[in-house]
Amino acid sequence: MTRQPTAPSATPAWIWLPAGFGALLLVVPLVATVVDVPWADLPELLTSDASRQALSLSLRTALGSTALCIALGTPMGWVLARTHLPAQRLIRTVVLLPMVLPPVVSGMALLAAFGRNSLLGGALEGFGIRIGFTTVAVVLAQMFVSLPFMVLGVEGALRTQGVDHERTAATLGAGPGRVLTRVTLPLIAPALRSASVLCFARALGEFGATITFAGSFPGITRTLPLEVYLVRESDMDAAIALSLLLLVVAGVIVAATHAQPRRPV
Repeated sequence: MTRQPTAPSATPAWIWLPAGFGALLLVVPLVATVVDVPWADLPELLTSDASRQALSLSLRTALGSTALCIALGTPMGWVLARTHLPAQRLIRTVVLLPMVLPPVVSGMALLAAFGRNSLLGGALEGFGIRIGFTTVAVVLAQMFVSLPFMVLGVEGALRTQGVDHERTAATLGAGPGRVLTRVTLPLIAPALRSASVLCFARALGEFGATITFAGSFPGITRTLPLEVYLVRESDMDAAIALSLLLLVVAGVIVAATHAQPRRPV
């Protein structure tokens, strides 16, 4: 006798109250931001020199840090998922630590490593290479806080995928490099795309580590989140307009992350 699938249980009536309250706490501030936007002055506010510089810098540095996250995070995720290292749990904890560190602490850690008075930073200064309080520092700060998202996404996708396809390709004569490029990476491509988008979003919104490690110099290190923070002291309308811009970009990123391609029926 064929067993019939169990019907989903009914939703308890009381659960709608906390769910609705939580939704309101998320939606109301966003709606309030849109309502407060000075729509008549919006084009002028968004096209000012400071706004354009900050937006351009944010996009360029976020793209650069995302590229670094892909180049470094993909191998790191592969190593954590496919190898057995001594103290692997400790290594994974250290790799993922920037996800939970306060951003300003991440900035202080980068400053301690690459600042002018640090051991490594001082050695680089001797070769004429300065990192702290430059555009490079912005990229490093964004990468430091974004990289765990790529590592976690790749490792999770590889563990979920298993190794059956890779073993099959290996038994057919494919070398490790060919298996990686022709089998493994195509299989986890959706996870790679999602992780890349999340890295870009995290980098675009980074504030604490950036201002601590890179400072706030117009056209050099002042990204859009920093511009919003500084402008709000003198021009709240401009700050709201720039916040709306970041809100729209974040919305597009979230939508792209969760968009699923339609499969033919």
